[in-house]
Amino acid sequence: MKYATSPSPSLSNYPRSTSPLPAPANYQPTTASASVKRYKYIKRLFQFNQMDFEFAAWQMVYLFVAPQKVFRNFNYRKHTKSQFARDDPAFLVLLVVWLFLSSICFGLAMDMRSYDIVKFVLYVIFVDFIGIGLLVSTIFWYASNKYLRRDPSGPDVEWGYAFDIHINAFFPPLSLLHCILMIFFSDYYFLRGFVSCLVSNTFWLAAVFYYLYITFLGYSNYGKCVDSDIPMLQNTRVFLLPLPVLFLVYLVTLIMSWNLGAVLVHFYYRTV
Repeated sequence: MKYATSPSPSLSNYPRSTSPLPAPANYQPTTASASVKRYKYIKRLFQFNQMDFEFAAWQMVYLFVAPQKVFRNFNYRKHTKSQFARDDPAFLVLLVVWLFLSSICFGLAMDMRSYDIVKFVLYVIFVDFIGIGLLVSTIFWYASNKYLRRDPSGPDVEWGYAFDIHINAFFPPLSLLHCILMIFFSDYYFLRGFVSCLVSNTFWLAAVFYYLYITFLGYSNYGKCVDSDIPMLQNTRVFLLPLPVLFLVYLVTLIMSWNLGAVLVHFYYRTV
């Protein structure tokens, strides 16, 4: 006796999974408003026991060796938590601590007094990092939404994600200029001559290259579906356009023996 069987549905009729990671048990496809996300993020700033510092440290390492892997995680977060921006402020907290310690070491290397070091640390954190960071993030967020979106009526770039891109791109230059470059202070940095200028300006070139490249990766990967590999933004290579000009500027500074590191030190001395 034969039983009528319904045809098995084709797997092609079902959407492919957009992330290799399983969705959390409390996952909801609806997207929270920006104010709700901001409130939750600020609230978690004071809950250190809920922060994943180990994962944040992993991201800091990979921003040097393989920044693509860091932004791949942002896409997974979108499919599991309905947002690209970080919901865990652990990376921001570690970055502020790193900036605090590196600024103290930088001030000691410049032979500052204790009072001047305190002012220098406050200036670097609240002006160089927070103030300029908010300004740059807002400019890139506005420009990407207005000029780079493929579909003007589609989803826009989250401001929180634009800020995440900035702090991701800010970490390698911070490490290069505030930490690694200090090793050369006693031998080359304050010496007049070509070697000092070459070391200092090369570090600056690498720092700016890191910032622009990581910024490019962040915006070019925004909204990219894991299965279709189609980003929501277009013409993101515009972030790499300054690189040839920067290399020419680098050559000019070497020819003119213009030490960019010394210029920064004098600027901080006058400002602080």
